[in-house]
Amino acid sequence: MNEKKLKLADLAKLAGVSTSTVSRALNDNPLIKKETRVKLQRLAKQHNFSLNTAASRLRTQKTNVVAVIINLDGDTEQSINDPFLLKVVGDINLALNKFGLELLLSNSFMASDDWANYFINSRRADGLIVVGQGKNQANIEAAADAGVPLVVWGDPKSPSNYPIVGSDNYLGGRLATEHLLNKGAKNILFLGDPGHAEIGERHRGYLDAIASAKATPHVVSIDITSGASYKSINKLLVEKGLYFDGIMACSDMVALGAMKALKERYISIPNDVALVGFDDIAMADISHPSLSSIKQNTQRASVILVEKLIAQFSGQTTTSQVIDIELICRQSSQR
Repeated sequence: MNEKKLKLADLAKLAGVSTSTVSRALNDNPLIKKETRVKLQRLAKQHNFSLNTAASRLRTQKTNVVAVIINLDGDTEQSINDPFLLKVVGDINLALNKFGLELLLSNSFMASDDWANYFINSRRADGLIVVGQGKNQANIEAAADAGVPLVVWGDPKSPSNYPIVGSDNYLGGRLATEHLLNKGAKNILFLGDPGHAEIGERHRGYLDAIASAKATPHVVSIDITSGASYKSINKLLVEKGLYFDGIMACSDMVALGAMKALKERYISIPNDVALVGFDDIAMADISHPSLSSIKQNTQRASVILVEKLIAQFSGQTTTSQVIDIELICRQSSQR
């Protein structure tokens, strides 16, 4: 037998396994036991056999690629550089790799309005993971209606025709606000855009906590960036003075922007103003003072996102799922 022309079926016969097992093992698919993968990979190397991945994809009509789309609103300055988005994408990439899948990173500005054609029919990817519902879900809904395998990181309590995996944003907003109230804050600002699906739920949690305490809500609608927060706090201080003693920020980056503005005016944190953010990014722990935050378990969520997408590949129906959150108390709110 000419080893240079060895076929997949020949290798399978030598190993005493099926061709599909050999193919999966050479693609390092975790569905095959590690010891079996190693054995078959060693055998392939011994016989100078290499899997023709391109030909395999043509036969199976599968790319083994998942498009991860950062869904950004047209009027936002938020970008892929946002530390929380980077963390989510990194965790999704690790989860995909464990299942032998590759990640194709895109965003809603680069992709056309027809995601089904752009990603799936053109065979760029087998399915979509969308990070963020944003304010307008039209493109997501259209892709779901077209039967595209699709899962979204967002607010899982939102009514939708597609599965959503994400944190309990309402509970997070309520916990953060109640924490500030318990620390003695009476006039608490909410910083964020309630028109955004996930932030809208955090805002609702804030409002319910404020109403239960018979306090007055103070809502400042801003873009989800540290720059917008910095400018907003400076403007409030110039126009109204320091009328607030607590801030419930819709994200850690928004909280850090507010913190910068307050510190530049020598306003004490947390003595004059206590802050709580949302996301628990790495910078929350190393900022000065360290930032209290609502922790989102993006690592667990990413595994669930990928599992639900893979289930759709085999025709299974999947549903939305809520991921637990946790209040992490640090210096910014400890009076």
